[in-house]
Amino acid sequence: MRSKDYPPGSYERLTRPLVRENGELRPASWDEALDRAAAGFSAAVDTHGPNAFGMLSCARATNEMNFMAQKFTRVVMGTNNVDSCNRTCHAPSVAGLAAAFGSGGGTSSYAEVEDTDLIVVWGGNPRFAHPIFFQHVLKGVHRGARLFVVDPRRTSSAQWADRWLGLNVGTDIPLAHAIGREIIHAGLANDTFIRRGTTGFEEYRELVEPWTLAAAEAETGVPAEAIRELAHAYATAERAQLCWTLGITEHHNATDNVKALINLSLLTGHVGRHGSGLQPLRGQNNVQGGGDMGAIPDRLAGFQDILDPQVRARFEAAWDTTIQPHKGKTLTQMFEAMDEGELKALYVIGENPVQSEPETHTTTRRLKRLDHLVVQDIFLTRTAELADVVLPASASWCESDGTFTNSERRVQLVRKALDPPPGARDDIEILCDLAERLGHPWRRPSAEEVWDELRSLSPIHRGMSYRRLEELHGIQWPCYSEDTLEPSYLHARLWSEDPEERGRPAPFGIVGHSPPVDLLDDDYPFRLTTGRRLDDYNTGVQTSGFSSPLRRGETLDISPEDAGRLGLAEGEVVRVSSRRGSVLVPVAITPAMREGLVFMTFHFPDQVDTQLLTIDATDPIAGTAEYKAAAVRIEKVGDAERSAAGAAPVAVHAAP
Repeated sequence: MRSKDYPPGSYERLTRPLVRENGELRPASWDEALDRAAAGFSAAVDTHGPNAFGMLSCARATNEMNFMAQKFTRVVMGTNNVDSCNRTCHAPSVAGLAAAFGSGGGTSSYAEVEDTDLIVVWGGNPRFAHPIFFQHVLKGVHRGARLFVVDPRRTSSAQWADRWLGLNVGTDIPLAHAIGREIIHAGLANDTFIRRGTTGFEEYRELVEPWTLAAAEAETGVPAEAIRELAHAYATAERAQLCWTLGITEHHNATDNVKALINLSLLTGHVGRHGSGLQPLRGQNNVQGGGDMGAIPDRLAGFQDILDPQVRARFEAAWDTTIQPHKGKTLTQMFEAMDEGELKALYVIGENPVQSEPETHTTTRRLKRLDHLVVQDIFLTRTAELADVVLPASASWCESDGTFTNSERRVQLVRKALDPPPGARDDIEILCDLAERLGHPWRRPSAEEVWDELRSLSPIHRGMSYRRLEELHGIQWPCYSEDTLEPSYLHARLWSEDPEERGRPAPFGIVGHSPPVDLLDDDYPFRLTTGRRLDDYNTGVQTSGFSSPLRRGETLDISPEDAGRLGLAEGEVVRVSSRRGSVLVPVAITPAMREGLVFMTFHFPDQVDTQLLTIDATDPIAGTAEYKAAAVRIEKVGDAERSAAGAAPVAVHAAP
């Protein structure tokens, strides 16, 4: 239940700690709140062991905060159970890139997108979801680059494309395999690069052989001629950038999707050179940085393998501790462990899983099973409403010194511009106060001191002092020395004629097609896919409290053909139901949607909780859920239900 100081619909900043008493949250002093938070963590670990604790760190907070959060988890709590919203979105990108190249970052820079011959945007709408990156795309297009967009919807990004390939949801692997087969059969594969820099080509050739243009058209819905055009354009381009977003990664087989796209770069040699590369576009300002800082269960800072004894030994010596020699639980596994009674205490910093995880009812039930939940945030989110202790943080980007790392691996320095509201405290200070109460008297370091500690432990960040970051306006990792800068692109070694210099070759990923888990049938004939709009942000926590002429509220986007067949009018409220739940939502009729496909966002959960519809089917490697492929039905509603949904705004048509 909410505190009466923060009523429903209020998006005032948190300025006082809250503690739960008699089932309700009430204001408390900082000392009382921190004492309660520490006591609950201590009780869980003392009774059930360190792995009864879990940490969700914040992909919108600084690198320094994320570094301290994972250090707190490993040193103070003694477990590797730390993760972030990286698991919700781009963990499959990290897993796929690491499997191929040994590191989980995009291989190119944004500037290279401006200086390339071909840009492929696959599974996303960067004009709305990544508008800064899309400006680089447009500069490349204006300079002569061809643009292909692969997406089930004809998005606003696709309106700029030379060719849009509108595929059926969940058929990315057949399409990628058909492109690969066509490149091979046309004699356009880069034999030199394949021989020098890859392994597994013959197995890959056999894998894609069944996916003829005709077979791919039948499965994907993309015309054979369009598949052939993209294959030839990508293979013959001197330089090409392949970019993807959540349309690739939010599937039950997401890591396989990523590997299928990487295969195309290996087949053509479009990696390891200026202007050619692979770009996973991160959705929040520090998703890349959170993982780089070690706020994930299987890597320490600098993307160093936690299973490597030498890596652990270096961190253990620096921290005077022992690090568990096995992977921790991912976000997904932590929630499963709540059901199994293994995870008893959870510390959530700046994340809102009640609204971001699939199957809202299941997520809420699991969180309520915890013995102890502590949430540290700037607003009273729906997750915070369930907490035993709520800690008000100064996590807003303009209220802290520190660094952020964007999708091109560029670390950028930010300086505090505003003071936080009275009563809120710095995230790192809160972590240190809790550590002290749990027997680890950490002094309170400055952001720069935290960064210097990180640099001493992470070789890829060693050359990035605050002074240098400020002088150069950001530096891409790796940067091994303060005297040098590495090229903006990764994996040039794969082109070397010297086997020793080449090092480990990049293996082709041998992955098969697996259709969406939530099958369509007569009862649920529509495919619901989800995503973002330009006018709002993620679960709405940081944007829902502000009015704007751009914000239109949630809608069900549907094709004119389907709307006509169902007798629906623009703005009409309908019931959308999946096998897990139902919501009421106004209709927006748009030609961007293909027949049988509908679209919603997660931006307005207080109005329409889209996560009631999504399915908790996850990728077994990365743990990311299949947000992009729910089966739903659409029904007209009576006057009474329509009136009950009256708070929902009538949709005003806008391009998706």
